[in-house]
Amino acid sequence: MADSSQRLRIGIIGAGEVTQIIHLPTLCQLSHLYDITSICDLSKKNAEHCAAKYHIPKATTDPKEIFSSADVDIVFISVSDEFHEPYAIAALEAQKNVFIEKPITLSMQSAQRIIDAEKKSKGRVWVGYMRRHSRTFTEAFKRELESIPKILYARSRDFSGPNGKFTSQSGTFPVKNTDFPPSAGEERNRRVDALLKEAFGKDPTPEQVKYARFLGSLGSHDLSLMRESLGFPEDVTAVTVNEPFYSAIFKCRNKSGAKDPFFVTYESGIDGVPEFDAHLAVYGENKRVTIFYDSPYIKTQKPVMVRVQEVNDAGEVQTREIISSFEDAFASEFQDMHDCLVNGKEIKTSAEDAINELKLYDLMYAKYAESSK
Repeated sequence: MADSSQRLRIGIIGAGEVTQIIHLPTLCQLSHLYDITSICDLSKKNAEHCAAKYHIPKATTDPKEIFSSADVDIVFISVSDEFHEPYAIAALEAQKNVFIEKPITLSMQSAQRIIDAEKKSKGRVWVGYMRRHSRTFTEAFKRELESIPKILYARSRDFSGPNGKFTSQSGTFPVKNTDFPPSAGEERNRRVDALLKEAFGKDPTPEQVKYARFLGSLGSHDLSLMRESLGFPEDVTAVTVNEPFYSAIFKCRNKSGAKDPFFVTYESGIDGVPEFDAHLAVYGENKRVTIFYDSPYIKTQKPVMVRVQEVNDAGEVQTREIISSFEDAFASEFQDMHDCLVNGKEIKTSAEDAINELKLYDLMYAKYAESSK
């Protein structure tokens, strides 16, 4: 349990679905660690709705009021990816800590600008990869994975189904107001175009835009989890782009022994079947270890679970299922964040760590371009 001797004050920018369904309910459950002092959204109605529902003292449409507030220790950035950089840099320049919903941003250059701003600030950056903070991942999965002497193959899958089916039945009754400034759409498009031009080195095609947006949304969770578990791939051997489904084959290398190579199949996409199938499976000669995640948008979600299938000393197949904690992964993440910020501990999902997802995206973009010739 995190030390609650210091409650950190949060100002949130972005009052959309993720904030309403996940962040606000979870942070309110952690009221011994956090106070939510202000919330901002381009939609005045969204901000005021959240402020009234969760008893937040201040609602605003101006992010500058969050950055300048003496009642804010952490700025939560829960807006579209293209706004992550300017808001993060503004918060860091105001000497605030920053929580950024994944991905950190959309281009390597943009991420580096955030890192450079963090180096000049008293504030620290935390990137929201909650799956990597689940206790079942950090304890059971990583422990069982270490007992495989040689990895032969791995698979990362995330077929999330229609998200609206889950969010509409989340039990948090989110609202979607549309009172946005007329210029908001133009500003968003301008920022997306500039960031993706940086990422691709030229104006991207419509297919490249969809690919980048997909990797930044659903794909980033899976690739971040894979990278911590198996290491950064030394090569991307193949990719397929067939929107709304995407796949890749990564070449990785065992961390011990002869450090032999193995391959990871990545497959992800969204269809109309409301089944959330997200897992990372690792295969050894006599042992398989798989971690399963459920949709974070429903209150009745199943806990993160590890399944171990192995051949025992009698030559029999035995299966074990392990749940290290029934705690929600976001609750674990926010407790870890409090511990790191209050006690000065190292941040695992830091800005420097998160830039590796963008490095991997670039390798995938290059392979896609090569295969499209």
